[in-house]
Amino acid sequence: MRLWLLRHGEAEPRAATDAERPLTRNGRQEVLHAAARLAGRPLQRIIASPYLRAQQTAELVREALDFQGAIITLPWLTPESDPREALAQLAEREEGELLLVTHNPFVGELAGLLLHGHRQQPLPMGTASLAELEGDMALAGLMELRSLHHAHRI
Repeated sequence: MRLWLLRHGEAEPRAATDAERPLTRNGRQEVLHAAARLAGRPLQRIIASPYLRAQQTAELVREALDFQGAIITLPWLTPESDPREALAQLAEREEGELLLVTHNPFVGELAGLLLHGHRQQPLPMGTASLAELEGDMALAGLMELRSLHHAHRI
């Protein structure tokens, strides 16, 4: 299994709620640079947080890659979600190549859990950072970090 973890691009600092914060112009550019790293990959599914900035990020990636599938929105990808619940959810997935679009601190903790088997070493994920993990299954401590790319700053 190849699991791609993408943190949303830079978002506006304020909105009516945290979930409604949109991407900035710079955030959109960051996402397009990250999406370029996914070009040619055989992605089978894009799954995103329901928060606006993650939805916008996922849609930009979908368009940039001309990905034909729909974006799947799932509630266990929000900033405060429990990475252990994510492992249980990922265990149910059958895709061989999957992109999750989500937030900090969740994304860093999930990566740390997958790589090290615990959450004490979260992977540093700035806006639009893209991590590539690989392993037989998405289980705690059983995946390897293949690449980590941070946003292209403008």
